[in-house]
Amino acid sequence: MADNNLAQYQEQLDEKVSRLNTLLGEFSAPALSVFPSSPEHYRMRAEFRVWHEGDDLFHIMFNQQTKEKYRVDTFPPASEGINRAMVELLDLIRPNEILRRKLFQIDYLSALSGEMVISLLYHRQLDSDWENHALRLKESLSQFFPAVSIIGRARKQKVIIGNDFVIERLPVNGREFVFKHIENSFTQPNAKVNCSMIEWALDCVKPLSGDLLEMYCGAGNFSIPLATHFDNVIGTEIAKPSVNAAQYNIEHNNLDNVKIVRLAAEEFTQAMRGERTFSRLEGIELSDYNFTTVLVDPPRAGLDIDSLKMIQDYDNIVYISCNPETLADNLKVLCTTHNVVKTALFDQFPFTHHIEAGVLLSRK
Repeated sequence: MADNNLAQYQEQLDEKVSRLNTLLGEFSAPALSVFPSSPEHYRMRAEFRVWHEGDDLFHIMFNQQTKEKYRVDTFPPASEGINRAMVELLDLIRPNEILRRKLFQIDYLSALSGEMVISLLYHRQLDSDWENHALRLKESLSQFFPAVSIIGRARKQKVIIGNDFVIERLPVNGREFVFKHIENSFTQPNAKVNCSMIEWALDCVKPLSGDLLEMYCGAGNFSIPLATHFDNVIGTEIAKPSVNAAQYNIEHNNLDNVKIVRLAAEEFTQAMRGERTFSRLEGIELSDYNFTTVLVDPPRAGLDIDSLKMIQDYDNIVYISCNPETLADNLKVLCTTHNVVKTALFDQFPFTHHIEAGVLLSRK
């Protein structure tokens, strides 16, 4: 990358650090640990609309302000695998009327492991002829990628040629963790910064013991590595595909001290308080656990007041946030009972205003 682009990246990162420091300033927060990203090839997934122009066919994106479309032949934020696939895929689809007809979007999901899923979205129903051509497309792409799958999507239709997931292998503190990442489900987009996030969380809990509760656990991105430290881990997640992937991840990382339950954070709060019982908690006696630490990674809206009050019952809180503004709002409540003892900025999304933050709180 050119020196001026590197300088621009550092300038934007410095601005994010300043902004997060300002938001955390009223909570007597310690100095931030800053985890930068590679300025290029950091995104493990990307999606593009497709534009048909005569015999040509190409990816497009839209300017968010003007809505003007522009052609995208390469996409530097995306992984090198996605950039290679963008070229090879369209070279194979352009001359193929069966594969290109009414194709309107292409989604890419890649992994550090080299695996890839390419989803082709259509404004028409897909038949056996399409499947035959998609199978040959997969075979042709296999010369460039060690494991590639093709998915065709249309209204109320999903055709899988291969798998609808990639198996990711994340290096964390010298150990490799295996994760199933399912197409069209949430995964952390910046794999290398995600490894830094997990390592930071592991560093936070190093002096802690007992059991861990994780809310909004997804497919176990934090639960599974942190299970190597805690006696027991329970994770809660509402999305069924993520829960299913988490069960795969538990098995393939050879862990026997992790349980994932399909409950919303609000529902788990009610269960912990004894206000409601849930069949999905059958066989799990919450009173048997010694929960000393809770990890939350909520959506942009942050935590609701009931969940905030519930996590205040724990001695230690690890809060991962994709929205520093709602994090700051939540800290106004949490800091009535806890102190901020560690903070971090993870630059998941270079050259954007988005900030991923981490905070460790301990009871006063």
